[in-house]
Amino acid sequence: MRPPVLLALALLLSGCSVPTAHDLPLPGGADLGDRPLRVVVEFDDVLDLVPQAAVKVADVPVGRVEDVALSEDGSVAEVTVLINGSVSLPADALARLRQSSLLGEKYVELLAPEDGEGALTDGARVPLARTGRNPEVEEVLGALSLLLNGGGIAQIRDISRELNRATGGREPQIRSLLEQLDVLSTGLDGHRDEITRALDGLDRLAGTLDGERDRIGHVLDDLEPGLRVLEQQRGDLVALLTSLDTLSDVAVDVVRRSRDDLVADLEALAPVLQQLAAAGEDLPRSLELLFTYPFTDAVLDGIRGDYLNTHVTLNPRTGGG
Repeated sequence: MRPPVLLALALLLSGCSVPTAHDLPLPGGADLGDRPLRVVVEFDDVLDLVPQAAVKVADVPVGRVEDVALSEDGSVAEVTVLINGSVSLPADALARLRQSSLLGEKYVELLAPEDGEGALTDGARVPLARTGRNPEVEEVLGALSLLLNGGGIAQIRDISRELNRATGGREPQIRSLLEQLDVLSTGLDGHRDEITRALDGLDRLAGTLDGERDRIGHVLDDLEPGLRVLEQQRGDLVALLTSLDTLSDVAVDVVRRSRDDLVADLEALAPVLQQLAAAGEDLPRSLELLFTYPFTDAVLDGIRGDYLNTHVTLNPRTGGG
């Protein structure tokens, strides 16, 4: 009877799908609720993440990893996760691959950005641009090994020794330098607003110059012929300046030699100027009479049409009648 029984059992098993260990729920896992959300998360590298791994939000388990597979083009790893439908996450949620402890298991952490919008729905996808992972222990140990073996530990000792040698006996100077740097930084901080305004002004100036770049280019192009002419006449300009220097020397010598005579002439002219100043308004009035003699401006009041009505007094001492 055993062969028929074994044959029937084999046929029964061949017609049914046998669950694998990954399909069995782990004890103590997250409660998915009645309507879990299925979300696909893209990772560049999933390390040793396996199905049934935890999915957490703020260190609280909210789901589990359902499947880990490659994308159709093989460029990224696609991790399908199931999370409780009551969990509130934005549509642009972030995903990170983390480790529970130094040697612990990997899990997927979902995060909400500060300016998140919308809501994460069933069938959503978290693209590679919003995912990442922490460095592995092996990577940290490898970097540390590189530093210790082929890095700069030995150079640090040399640098420390050279610094001690350079600063030994110069402590007062170094302290003074640090104090001056402190004063300088304090002064710069006190004039921060002025420096900011100056930088803003330079920025506006640069913008203005950039806007006038074509005109400035034309001006510089037009200056080039003039500079060429100046270059060609440089010898004449030098001779002119040399002659001006000689003329200056001669003028200074003449002034020095005639200084006494010039001072004497000015002193002799001083009384004349004083008398002119004392004349006051008499001098302008006498000039008016000089140019209008013998008919002064007062005669104009006696003119009546075609005759002159005036009264003349003759002075006998002048020989008049």
